[in-house]
Amino acid sequence: MNWDQIQGKWKQVKGQAQQKWGDLTDDDLNKVDGKREELVGRVQERYGIAKDEAEKQVKEFETSCNC
Repeated sequence: MNWDQIQGKWKQVKGQAQQKWGDLTDDDLNKVDGKREELVGRVQERYGIAKDEAEKQVKEFETSCNC
């Protein structure tokens, strides 16, 4: 699935993102609002990882999303 599809279905996809990144709050996911770069930043911030690692995780989420 590409990111445009994920962004269009963000309300449905939020639950899957919450399962993958349990440290992200509902508020975090609401602020992301389907924006890829925002999600990368939130993952990076919450987990204290490098941007390239956060990008990698979001890319994996994007390809494995069941929406």
